[in-house]
Amino acid sequence: MSESEVKDAAGGGAHLLQMRGIEKRFPGIIALQNVSFEVTAGEVHCLLGQNGAGKSTLIKVLAGVHQPNEGQILLDGKAATFSNPDDAIKAGIGTMYQELDLVESLTVAENIFLGHEKSIRGFSARKDEQRAAAGLLARLGHPEISPAMEVGELSAAGQQIVSMARALSRDVRVIVMDEPSAVLDSEEVRNLFDTVRALTSSGVAVIYISHRLEEIRIIGDRITVLKDGQAVASNLLVSQTPNAELIKLMTGRSITNIFPPRVAIEDDAAEIITINDLVVAPGHSPISFSVRAGEVVGLAGLVGSGRSEILGAIYGINKPVSGSVTIDGRKLRPGSTVSAVKAGMGLCPEERKSQALLLDDTLIANFTLASIGRYATAGFTSQQREYQASMEQVQSLELRPADPTREARTLSGGNQQKVVLGRWLSHGCRVLLLDEPSRGVDVGARSEIYNLISGLSRAGIAIIVVSSELEEVLGLSHQVLVVSENRIVHQAPAAELSEHQILDLVMEGTTL
Repeated sequence: MSESEVKDAAGGGAHLLQMRGIEKRFPGIIALQNVSFEVTAGEVHCLLGQNGAGKSTLIKVLAGVHQPNEGQILLDGKAATFSNPDDAIKAGIGTMYQELDLVESLTVAENIFLGHEKSIRGFSARKDEQRAAAGLLARLGHPEISPAMEVGELSAAGQQIVSMARALSRDVRVIVMDEPSAVLDSEEVRNLFDTVRALTSSGVAVIYISHRLEEIRIIGDRITVLKDGQAVASNLLVSQTPNAELIKLMTGRSITNIFPPRVAIEDDAAEIITINDLVVAPGHSPISFSVRAGEVVGLAGLVGSGRSEILGAIYGINKPVSGSVTIDGRKLRPGSTVSAVKAGMGLCPEERKSQALLLDDTLIANFTLASIGRYATAGFTSQQREYQASMEQVQSLELRPADPTREARTLSGGNQQKVVLGRWLSHGCRVLLLDEPSRGVDVGARSEIYNLISGLSRAGIAIIVVSSELEEVLGLSHQVLVVSENRIVHQAPAAELSEHQILDLVMEGTTL
């Protein structure tokens, strides 16, 4: 859609979808208040806002998961009511949630057509489903994913592709994409954008939710910003709205430099952790590097390059083939997370909800999980001491709301990530491994998390960071290790590298 067409649409052209005066209340909370939102056929309308701003609630109202207390939804100017998700799907509204709703024990094809299976005379037409699934996967630029493969065998990026294919398997007129690029590498993001453009050129409206402002610049037409459950700006033209204005609308404040200054590392700073000739898996190259007190070392590379596997082997989740990991001169037992934790190592994993948090438990239980023994006397845990220590973390981390008795699942993504960091702050650690520390976190919370990381560096903790966002790796790290095809192809100070150089290295797999 051209900018003139976008202006025409914003100025009163025919809207495919309108949400007028939407209000949604939960016990004690007004999640949405008088929110109006509209989308024109063939445009990409970007929905921005901090975690907890109301974006997820708004799209769940649109998807029929929640019913609004006030307001109405119109399709082609006619009132529409969605009592359940099936009503929304039948009306042509497809939704790709950030938290994937796939069944890992089913095949790719079975997941794509789950709920609208193909059949012949009442019998499942599996070959037809597999052919159709293969076509959808090829359309998304991933013909290598087999429709017959179980979804549980796929990587997180592969599962995201299946979720996209599932949404496209319906005859959609509006498709909502909630953080679709969160687990994708740069090439996969380009494929995603090609798919979005193909959809909009055929008249499909796309509602695109992302915390990555650079993506909005590439793919978006108009922007609506939510803050505290209200639309604080609507129909902003992407080309005419600078990032600084968007950040201020989302956060209520200006953030001029999201990355804090790097902590200075003394030349004689002690080596805290040493990785020596670590072979993560059969056929992989040996990996060696060290991290000094207060130093941040970043691992940069594409999804599937082996970055997370390196962290897993260092932490003991995966037993390496050979090599060693040493902390403060103490060699860890290979493949033992207990040995790692006892030596003072902590891990904030890539998937915080499934791999780190006790979602149905309180923040207290999450904070004290790694150090519960210190709150026990004669086999009995002191709940008062647990509460006091957790309250200190809540206040130190500036968690919102400031209530350690809340369940972890009720917090926004940024606050959940702070809780995972807080666990290791409570425990006290010498080495901290961070895998995608800002995934799914808005720009305001990112700034706070980066300041926390800087504070840990200042306290002398050795930090290893894995991130798919090269800007993040370069902005946080003192040293950068470029990983390609399960080997380190280059190591250099972050100040001597650019995003372009790193991309060249990971694509070519050769040293500078």
